[in-house]
Amino acid sequence: MEDKAPGLRQSMAGLHVWAGVLAGWLLYAIFITGGISYFREELTQWLRPELPVRPAVLDQAAAAQHALATLAREAAGADRWQFDLPGPRNNVIEAAWEHGADGDRERVLLSPVNGAVLHPRATHGGEFFYYFHFSLHYLPGTLGRWIVGLCAMMALVVLVSGVIVHRRIFSDFFTFRPGKGQRSWLDAHNVSSVLGLPFYLMIVYTGLVTLMLTYLPWGALAAFGQQQARPAMAQAMQARFDTPARSGVAAAPVDLAPLMAQASLRWGAGNIGRVIVTHPGDAASRVAIVRGDGGRISVAPAYLLFDGANGALLAERARSSPALATWGTAYGLHLGRYADPALRWLYFFSSMLGAAMVATGLVLWTVKRRNRPGASQAWLRFTQAGNAACVAGLVTAVAGFLLANRLLPLGLAERAQWEVHVFFLCWAATALYAARRGGAAAWRTLWWLAAALWCALPVADACLAGLPERALFIGFDSAFVATGLLCLCLGRRMTVAAR
Repeated sequence: MEDKAPGLRQSMAGLHVWAGVLAGWLLYAIFITGGISYFREELTQWLRPELPVRPAVLDQAAAAQHALATLAREAAGADRWQFDLPGPRNNVIEAAWEHGADGDRERVLLSPVNGAVLHPRATHGGEFFYYFHFSLHYLPGTLGRWIVGLCAMMALVVLVSGVIVHRRIFSDFFTFRPGKGQRSWLDAHNVSSVLGLPFYLMIVYTGLVTLMLTYLPWGALAAFGQQQARPAMAQAMQARFDTPARSGVAAAPVDLAPLMAQASLRWGAGNIGRVIVTHPGDAASRVAIVRGDGGRISVAPAYLLFDGANGALLAERARSSPALATWGTAYGLHLGRYADPALRWLYFFSSMLGAAMVATGLVLWTVKRRNRPGASQAWLRFTQAGNAACVAGLVTAVAGFLLANRLLPLGLAERAQWEVHVFFLCWAATALYAARRGGAAAWRTLWWLAAALWCALPVADACLAGLPERALFIGFDSAFVATGLLCLCLGRRMTVAAR
């Protein structure tokens, strides 16, 4: 008698398991760092304690005029000025300028009160976690994006196959049996999978859409050609515009207040995100007032373009093509910049739930196979050590990065990059320890180490930063203590189940 071919559920079960195992370690890191990125502006403020508190009442037009005056002193002769205005989530003006099309870009931070140049400690801030979650680090940017994209594609396979495999998807959502070994891990995996399923599908799919031109560039290449594809798409998808060559005729910069008032009438007060000035001080100058991402889902560019000499409105970009609007909406949904604080917390906890889904799936895979006859013990030891280093080790490394921000000397050369080095050195150290120690002992020690580091952060904050009692720092320190207590609890709970 011929063997019966495996059914759809059996085929999908194998696909679900192996796609999850192969991409699981990196997917866990993407969920963790991506979740942190939803508070990257606030985290950057915490990582730069020297910066002043954002004024309770902020006049965007006055702040822009201060920035313009400072750039006229600091960047005279530059071909392009650009500065991002402070908003509800950031407290300083981020200014940049460049000389020529291929010139190096210089950046400074300015006070919104008087335009003074600020000199905080060197740090990549929350931007490190944002860029790591889609391009990794120490790798060429395109290679990192391809690796993350492959994992995202495998994540879609895992999600769809999981829905097909899971027969009792709704009934199991309400079932959790603690202290039952493998059964408990399966219950935890099922609950975390079902609870966040709509978010997982949205975030993975939109993540792929945001980098679609990296993975599928042929449409742009066919439309614009090999040489023009990148600049043409950049102009369509970003706030970029054509500007005439310098005239050689000097002209005083236009007053920004009336221009920003026109933008506020169209978009609402406080919705201006960026100001761009090309050929400043020249009669051919152009000024673009760019809409911020707050209060709207789509991040498709919207701006008003003015003559930089007389303030006349030259062009308005308010609507995008259907294709660009679709891309901008998917991008906006993924980034969550439109979200109010409550919705941003929901994004964050959904990402952490996704990390829990991946972590429980990885542990469940090893738990199911540790007593299986014929299982490779060397392979099991490798995966168990890898799980401990990936799950608990990454949480430890994040705390190490934050502590490095407080402990590294302020005058250290390449200080910002050394914070990143500390992150990866901590992560590598946890991997070496897990490989040497193995088993439940590795889980226990790493979780307790993570708990100690997270609970040490508020102490380092108070002793080394000399901070006033501000809500943002109190909130972060409270979150650090809560994370440390969670790590302590996980260290106690997971040792038994991970044996």
